[in-house]
Amino acid sequence: MRFLFRFVVVPLFLFWLLRGFLRSIFGGLNTPVATNNPARPAPRVSPGGELKKDPVCGTYVSEDTSVTKRVDGQTVYFCSAACRDKYRAA
Repeated sequence: MRFLFRFVVVPLFLFWLLRGFLRSIFGGLNTPVATNNPARPAPRVSPGGELKKDPVCGTYVSEDTSVTKRVDGQTVYFCSAACRDKYRAA
């Protein structure tokens, strides 16, 4: 029994500890770097423009990237076509 413990269990335990320690140190080195994925295009982001509040959901959206609708001669800004359609229904 001592033989089994001394030459099998202890070396396996030490190997397991060393492996965990090395993985904690070197494990983060092989993480993939973010790349441009053509399957998932980058979101449309505008560098400027005044923020307008969507009257349906309350989200603030840039004038440049918003969905708009003319109501009584004024432009109303929406975050999405779904919010615009909800506004139409009201």
